[in-house]
Amino acid sequence: MKQLYFLLFLITLIPLGGKSQEIIKLTEKEGISFRGIATYKNHAVWVSGNKGTVGKSLDGGTTWSWVSPVGYEEFDFRDIEVFNDKEALLLSAGSPAIILRTANGGQSWTEVYRDESPAIFFDGMDFKGKEGFVLGDPIDGLFQQLQTRDKGKTWKDVSNFMFFFADEGEAAFAASGSSVLYLNNNVWLGTGGSTASIFRRNEKTLYMEKFHCPILQGQPSQGIFSIDFINDKTGIAVGGDYMDDQNKSNVVLLTYDGGENWIAPTTSTGGFRSAVKYITADLLIATGTSGTDISSDGGKNWNTISTASYNSIALSKSGRHAFLTGSNGDIAKIIFKK
Repeated sequence: MKQLYFLLFLITLIPLGGKSQEIIKLTEKEGISFRGIATYKNHAVWVSGNKGTVGKSLDGGTTWSWVSPVGYEEFDFRDIEVFNDKEALLLSAGSPAIILRTANGGQSWTEVYRDESPAIFFDGMDFKGKEGFVLGDPIDGLFQQLQTRDKGKTWKDVSNFMFFFADEGEAAFAASGSSVLYLNNNVWLGTGGSTASIFRRNEKTLYMEKFHCPILQGQPSQGIFSIDFINDKTGIAVGGDYMDDQNKSNVVLLTYDGGENWIAPTTSTGGFRSAVKYITADLLIATGTSGTDISSDGGKNWNTISTASYNSIALSKSGRHAFLTGSNGDIAKIIFKK
């Protein structure tokens, strides 16, 4: 049944660079931790979380319907991809690892991939058109990689072809589904744990590089949790330590040469951040369990606009709206006013 939720409250309104940001809580699903979120154009928002929970809104977050797949109530869907109002993919974390697909707006779901090996753990997925990649934690020293070229209808294990080699104790995080990025011809991975790295593989030349990233690292709870690039050279990595989420030391870094070198911003985010997005080359948003931040100068300086806990970010096509999901079942929207 579709349920109508009024905008519950306005959290904050802060002017920034001639603009202002309104953070509006849209709805709350008690007992659910949401980490997956995706949008289609300016009207559709889909979310996914634990206990097999999937929700969607087709009016920008005003009303919500719950379209959780039957028989998968024990699964934790850490990432979701949306192609249009009808077609979407769900990615689970943990073993067995599964991918579900719907072609009718969530009325029914089809299992299109399953891996029951005890070591399998998927972290996220990203798409460019019909082609996409799934990232999984290392098995026998290789980050696990799946590839599809038909919007997730069929999948191929390309781990032994892409050769994303992991150091001892290196892994990825499934905090927001955004430690993997497919942009232009490049597949990017951000990692953490014993060491933090950026992998860059060009799908046109089939050339792969691995660069060290000097973000907070060394412990299983530390490293890169989210990456984004505005072009092939300019990008950002955020993370830190989710066990010490107010620690601001070395939790956000910028690159201007495709990940080979990284520099710290002048002013950091308010602590650990599990998701980051470029809205424009100058305007960025980052969020995590200790708050949400905005930068209006390309990530060089950050302003914390809320200390509410969120995990993930998705943008509307226009870039006027950012949607956030959290571990307390919260779904919120930020309106960027001109």
